[in-house]
Amino acid sequence: MTERLDGPKVPPAQVAGGAAIGPAETPRTRRRLGPSPAVAIAFLLPAALLLGIWVIYPIVYSIIRSLFDANGSGFVGLGNYVSIFTDASMLTTIRNNLIWVVVAPIVVTTLGLIFAVLTERIKWATAFKLIVFMPMAVSLMAAGVIFRLVYEQSPDKGLANAVITTVHDTFSSSQGYPGARPREGDQSQVATQNGAVVTKQPVQVGQPVLIPIVGVKPAALPAEATTAKAPAAGNDVSGVVWFDFTAGGGGTSGQVDGTEKGLPGMAVEAVRGNEVVGTATTAEDGSFRFDGLPAGSYTVRLPQSNFQAAYNGLNWLGETLITPAIIGAFVWVWAGFAMVLIAAGLAAIPRDALEAARIDGATEWQVFRRITVPLLSPVLLVVFVTMIINTLKVFDLVFIIAPSSVQPQANVVALEMWRVSFGGGNNQGLGSALAIFLLILVLPFMIMNIRRFRRENA
Repeated sequence: MTERLDGPKVPPAQVAGGAAIGPAETPRTRRRLGPSPAVAIAFLLPAALLLGIWVIYPIVYSIIRSLFDANGSGFVGLGNYVSIFTDASMLTTIRNNLIWVVVAPIVVTTLGLIFAVLTERIKWATAFKLIVFMPMAVSLMAAGVIFRLVYEQSPDKGLANAVITTVHDTFSSSQGYPGARPREGDQSQVATQNGAVVTKQPVQVGQPVLIPIVGVKPAALPAEATTAKAPAAGNDVSGVVWFDFTAGGGGTSGQVDGTEKGLPGMAVEAVRGNEVVGTATTAEDGSFRFDGLPAGSYTVRLPQSNFQAAYNGLNWLGETLITPAIIGAFVWVWAGFAMVLIAAGLAAIPRDALEAARIDGATEWQVFRRITVPLLSPVLLVVFVTMIINTLKVFDLVFIIAPSSVQPQANVVALEMWRVSFGGGNNQGLGSALAIFLLILVLPFMIMNIRRFRRENA
């Protein structure tokens, strides 16, 4: 039987052991896995088209627009970018962004780590997580409105100053009488000196001191104030501080009349030379007394603090504290987000490593610092970089919380971009340059996050 040679031979495919299982696959016979390129392109085209319209085109147009002047008719090249780094207000804006980038991500990540660790220690962990995460359900604009009210200067309106003044008044016994002053005249025993009220002549032991005060506002007069009463002479230094005013007229200037009120809560000092040797506080009838002073002459003084305005807390919305105040609102919103991500990372840490360290005698702080934090470093880095991106884009909180009078001191790049372009500046060339500058700032951190995600999924 002869072998046919009129057709090509197809060598059998070999497997381990030399067994042939069939003809070898060629490019023509190999079957394609998955859809064809045409189908993939058909599905990707709508998304690619929308991406080009909403992302690529605005970026390209902004780059081109940033090279022209405010009207868009004159080519200025890099002039708008030069203005960003030469204008004083722009430099303040960049400085504020640097403060945000340095402070806010660190604080948010640290608080998120602390809260995540606490959720594993406390009994009501679910309720705690709910409370901390709840601000994430509030928009940044609503959070700005909330904290604008929290930071109000008046303690009657602002929660922050209400708490501060309550604590301050609890530990401060002095009663302020803003605008009050001593009654001047030849018969008066006192005069004003560097904001304080002092006796004109040295006071001897056993000699009562009369300190008439005028200019007391009705709202500043305490409800517990009673009719002023001049103390009787004794073996000590005593006196009375009272509101030298009789309603409806009458009365004798510089003398305690029957209807005039004492000024309680005033701090009084007995001074010898330049040293305060005794202190006292006026009673409800305005009287005071220094016990135990040795014989001699003294100067009686009402310190300047008695005549200063009542403590109303901090000026959160002023030039000095406006940026830290807004960062506090940002932390309030994002701390829950950081807590949830870090808590998920904590749950993935192998408990064997923690228990082995505790068995070897490590303290909880050592376990946390040398095992928990290093194992959490990838999650902490993701949270930290995400917060940097969010701080570079912050706009709503600064726009809502900062009053218009201090917005130049609290300004950030995103807000300045809007203000220059649409908020009255009408310079879309400079606004486009600020938008590209902000994109350049954000881009490295976005690339860092993308690369990390790819490494984790590889």
